Amino acid sequence: MNTIVMNYLINEGYSSAAQKFAQEAGIQSGIDLSSIETRNRIRNSTHNGDIKTAIELINDFEPELLESHPSLHFALLRLQLIELIRISMDDDETEPALTFAQDYLAPRATSYPEFLKDLEHTMALLCFPPDQLSPPLSKLLDPDMRKDVAAMVNQTILQSQEVFPEAKIKGLVKLRAWVEAKAAQSESERLRSIPQLSLGLVPPKGEFTDSIK
Repeated sequence: MNTIVMNYLINEGYSSAAQKFAQEAGIQSGIDLSSIETRNRIRNSTHNGDIKTAIELINDFEPELLESHPSLHFALLRLQLIELIRISMDDDETEPALTFAQDYLAPRATSYPEFLKDLEHTMALLCFPPDQLSPPLSKLLDPDMRKDVAAMVNQTILQSQEVFPEAKIKGLVKLRAWVEAKAAQSESERLRSIPQLSLGLVPPKGEFTDSIK
């Protein structure tokens, strides 16, 4: 159990708590505090919409990570484009966003056709006023987009370091929820399978009809 808790603290970036827990539990964790802190800085930069800094931190920390994970690299660049479009909605200056898309995303969409649809979808943000965006387009501007990409980055870094990308304690919670759901389903099916029993309490035809009219 101590190992599971330690895994959770490290994966979620709680460096101080992980170090303290290791000392109190007597675990030889070999915690790389600098690695945890760097992941936290990358995550915070992404959450704050500072994608340029996040990419720079990733390249300094794991120089080959983005090159070997083109989908992640595209997701980060796309998010950076979204942040530029967000700025353009305030100052009506679309040139920076258009230039960025042309220089950094269009070439990747050419090399990886599966990225083209996402790029076209993102560029559609420039075609409508903010108050006239469809729900799918509005979703691109939701802060959850930043959180999703930050989670992708964190998981990819953990995988590159041969660390379980999902904290084991989360896996246990999901497993418990699944087991409880299956148990509830089985119990429901068991109850439905019980045949209806006639206890002879149905009155003969016509009986009591006068009393209920």
